[in-house]
Amino acid sequence: MTTEYTPLLIPTEIHKLQYHTPSSPLSKSKQVLCSSYLHILLLLAPLGILSHFLLWPPVVVFTINFFAIIPLASLLSYATEELAEHVGETVGGLINASFGNAVELIVAVVALARGEIRLVQASMMGSILSNILLVLGCSFFFGGLGRVQQRFNVTVAQTMAALMALATSSLLIPAAFNAAHPDNFESVLALSRGTSVVLLIVYVCYLVFQLRTHANYFEAQNEQAKADVTAELEQRQDRETAALENGSACDDLEAGIETSTLGAEDYTGVSGSVQASDAEAVNLTKIEAVVLLLLVTVVVTFCADYLVVAVNPIVESTGMSKTFIGIILIPIVGNAAEHATAVLCAMKDKMDMAVGVSIGSSMQIALFMTPFMVILGWVLGQPMSLLFTTFETCVLFISVMILYYIVNDGESNWLEGIMLIGSYLIVSIAFFFTD
Repeated sequence: MTTEYTPLLIPTEIHKLQYHTPSSPLSKSKQVLCSSYLHILLLLAPLGILSHFLLWPPVVVFTINFFAIIPLASLLSYATEELAEHVGETVGGLINASFGNAVELIVAVVALARGEIRLVQASMMGSILSNILLVLGCSFFFGGLGRVQQRFNVTVAQTMAALMALATSSLLIPAAFNAAHPDNFESVLALSRGTSVVLLIVYVCYLVFQLRTHANYFEAQNEQAKADVTAELEQRQDRETAALENGSACDDLEAGIETSTLGAEDYTGVSGSVQASDAEAVNLTKIEAVVLLLLVTVVVTFCADYLVVAVNPIVESTGMSKTFIGIILIPIVGNAAEHATAVLCAMKDKMDMAVGVSIGSSMQIALFMTPFMVILGWVLGQPMSLLFTTFETCVLFISVMILYYIVNDGESNWLEGIMLIGSYLIVSIAFFFTD
C-alpha cells in the first residue's frame, strides 16, 4: 500500500545501491579526500618530505613520515581496487594480488636499495606475524563479542594455512643448513635464491587456483555477503510495511531513508578487498585510477625513503633495536587499513572476508614478497637471503602452528581472538629486548 508518507528511495536491486558519484575529477578528489578523518594525516606527507631537507631531528622525520604513510596506504589500496574494476576479473585479481601489500613492498625495496637487509627481513617477518596474530586475533575478538561463535570457509582457511606452513619450512631449511655449515654463507645465499624461485612458482600456482580452477571457493564469500545485504533490506522493508499499517508515518520515513543508504554502506564491503571507508562509493575511471595509483606510489616512495634513512640514527640515539622497528613498528604503517577492514568485516559477521584479508595478506608476503626481495637483492648485488635468526624462525613456526590449530575447525570465538592477541603481545615484548 502506497501513501504520501511512503519513502521514494527504497532500492529493489543490489546493483542499484550506490551513492551519487561526482562527475568531475575535482569533485571526486574532494569526496575521496574528505571521506575519512584518517585522511587528515595526508597533510603530514609534504611535511615529512620537507623535514628531510630541513635536517630536522631523525626522530621527528621518522615520526612524521610514519604517520603520513598510513593514509597513503589506504589511498593506494583504494586506487588498486578501482583499477581492478576496469580490467576484467582475472587481470583485476592479479592486480589486487600484486598490489595488496604495496606499501610494505615499497618500504622493503627502498630499504634493500640502501643495503638495509636486516630491516627488510624484519619488516617481512613483522608483517606476517602482525596479520596472522594481531589482525586475525582482533577480528575474532571484536567479531565474537555478543556472539557464541562465528563460521568461515574452512577449505580456504586451511589452504592458506597450509601454504603458510610451506613458507615457514622455506625459512627453517636455510636456518638448519647454516647451523650445519656455519661458515658457508655463499651456499646459504644460493639455497635462498633457489628456494625463492620455487616459492614464486608456488605463488603463481596459487593464483591460478584462486582465480581459475577453484574460483568458486573464493567467490562464495562474496555471494554470501550480497545475500546478507539483501536479507537485511527485506527485513527493513518488512518493518517499514508494518509501520505503515500501524500508522507510524514518521518512523516509516526514517526507516525508508535508512534502507536507502544500507546498500551503499554494506555493499561496498562485498568487493574483493573490502575497504573500510566511504571512498569506495566514488567510482573512478580507468585513467583516474592509474593517475591516483602512480601519484600515491611516488609520494609513498619518498616518505618511505626518508623513514628508512632515519632508522639508524634512531637506533643509535634511543637504543631501540632495528629488529623491533622492523618487526613491530613498520608493519603498522602498511597494515593499518587492512587491520580496520578485517575488524569491521568481522563485526558485521563477514568472517570469510576477515580471514581472507588477514591470512591472505600474510601468505602473500611469505610466498611472494619475501622471495621477490631475495631475487631483487640478487639483481641489485645485495646479499638478501632467507636466513633469518633462529629466534625469528622459531617464533614464526610457533605462530603458524597456532594459526593452523585455530582455523582448522572453521569456527571462531572471542576467546580465540584473545589467544592470538596475547601471542602477539608476548612476541612484541620478546622482540623489544632483542638486539
